[in-house]
Amino acid sequence: MMAANTNDAKTGAPPAGETVDYVTVSLGEEMFGLPIDRVHDVFIATNLTDVPLAPPEIKGLLNLRGRVVTAICLRRRLGLPDRVSEDRNMAVGLEHGGEAYGLLVDQVGEVMKLSADTYGPNPVHMDARWRGVSRGVHRLDGRLLIVLDVDAVLAFGEDRAAVNAA
Repeated sequence: MMAANTNDAKTGAPPAGETVDYVTVSLGEEMFGLPIDRVHDVFIATNLTDVPLAPPEIKGLLNLRGRVVTAICLRRRLGLPDRVSEDRNMAVGLEHGGEAYGLLVDQVGEVMKLSADTYGPNPVHMDARWRGVSRGVHRLDGRLLIVLDVDAVLAFGEDRAAVNAA
């Protein structure tokens, strides 16, 4: 059967009997999944240029093959403390509204093909900041994969209000 790369628009669940491919990333012990059709590339973010008066989640701008990319710290976006050691800034390249973004993460993992069988809604005890950017979870062997809503993660200001209202 061919893998589907689209989730149910409202819940993020794969259609029954089909699978969705996710690029996995981690922040500490937590694992997150980004739909593979939203990921453009994976790279090491170097030579970040500060952006004055930007929200704290925006770590800076960088040049990636001649294109200006906004680097967003997923840890800060989710209300987690910064890493103690920032030896390498791994980033996942995404697009939103015609702009290029690099989502800074601790590690980039493997691509996982997951089905509706392991999918479930966000746990009721999940932090509100995380619920706002999650489309649900996949229950794996002893751990959860939190499915990130790329549009919600990359929405700021008025865009964030519009995504949350949808």
